[in-house]
Amino acid sequence: IRLYLNDEQFLNRGLTNENPVLLAKLFDSSGINTSGNGIGHDITAVIDGNESNIVVLNDYYTAERDNYRKGTLRYQLPALTEGKHRLKLKAWDVADNSGEATLDFTVVKQEKLKITNLRNYPNPFTNSTTFSFEHNQPGAALSVEMGIYQSTGRLVKRFRQMVGTAGTRNCQLTWDGTDEQGRKLEKGVYIYRIVIILGNERFEEARQLILF
Repeated sequence: IRLYLNDEQFLNRGLTNENPVLLAKLFDSSGINTSGNGIGHDITAVIDGNESNIVVLNDYYTAERDNYRKGTLRYQLPALTEGKHRLKLKAWDVADNSGEATLDFTVVKQEKLKITNLRNYPNPFTNSTTFSFEHNQPGAALSVEMGIYQSTGRLVKRFRQMVGTAGTRNCQLTWDGTDEQGRKLEKGVYIYRIVIILGNERFEEARQLILF
């Protein structure tokens, strides 16, 4: 069982909005039980350990075409309060074996732009690196401006791009270690400064990366 929120870019302990869509990828060599035959053999979800409010999800599971062994479950979660949450999903195969998976996440309301977990990977890098961040605006188009600077403060590369995803983790921006003229830069430590804008809201942060 693999669990995500909104799309498959989501990472455990990530950031999300207050009404995300639960996305689960299920696989079992014996096949997934969606009939509920046998007491307690449904696909179920529990939020924040509330066992008195178990959600039965059989009807939200769709098997892959011509493949009874795996499929996808999509379920619109109810509005969640701000803060940290934990979701546990349990499923059964047709041989009466069960499996569980948990997902931890933090909810931030969409009314104000929130950006967390800005990073680039790999870091250090040689050929290319990808910049990623988490946000609470699924489906929104975000304006991203980024400058890469030498340790002396000289600007060597600039990016301007509109980005957007169905979920809350973005990793669309990559850099190959070249300057504005396409020349490979020397090995060393560089600073990148990123500005993310949505409407009248603005996020700005600087981080360090290493080219080797």
